Amino acid sequence: MSEVFRNHVRIRFKHCDAAGIVFYPRYFEMLNDFIEDWFAEGLDWPFDAMHGTGHAGIPTAELQCLFEAPSRLGEQLTRELRVTHVGRSSFAVAIRFAGPDGDIRMAITQRLVCVDTRSMTSQPLPDAVRTAMGRYLAPAA
Repeated sequence: MSEVFRNHVRIRFKHCDAAGIVFYPRYFEMLNDFIEDWFAEGLDWPFDAMHGTGHAGIPTAELQCLFEAPSRLGEQLTRELRVTHVGRSSFAVAIRFAGPDGDIRMAITQRLVCVDTRSMTSQPLPDAVRTAMGRYLAPAA
């Protein structure tokens, strides 16, 4: 059984629109924060090392999302990540944001590509990162 990377985010006033629900672009900021947390805590390649001395980045190449239900001010969401594919320079993840009762608020599939930030061309993922990603690789369906 593969591991699931999981953490929580509290819905703050800054996330909400006049209707009192999360304004959809804020979900993408929460998504980016979550990916950054995973790289630091789950893969041991924090963004400061990646972007600084590593001269690497992981821009999004493809993103699909389904908004299942609204999230409201004060709620705590659980974010979960599973890896669905690891290639030479790219990888894909499936991410869910769930409400306090476990109901899915947003489901995301995302493909990211490792690039050299000096040339913005793809480069292989570091072996240690690929190995660490393997812990989160979901079994094939």
